[in-house]
Amino acid sequence: MGSKLYVGGLPYAVEEARLSELFSQYGAVESARVITDKFTGQSRGFGFVEMATSDEANQAIAALHGTDLEGRTLTVNEAKEQVPR
Repeated sequence: MGSKLYVGGLPYAVEEARLSELFSQYGAVESARVITDKFTGQSRGFGFVEMATSDEANQAIAALHGTDLEGRTLTVNEAKEQVPR
């Protein structure tokens, strides 16, 4: 079973391909998604990455949390379930 990771502090220019490439160094990336504003289409500065295994996800968290990407500090941790509104 895969693990979904929250990635915050993304530079606004980062696209899903770049996000997938960054995390693929630590294991198989099942999906990478940058969240965008529904009206402007501009990145909101965060996204989600799904890794193939929990071990790979933990390696990515350990390696990338608190690191610098294009001048912004990344926050990487396990994603929480979305609460119904």
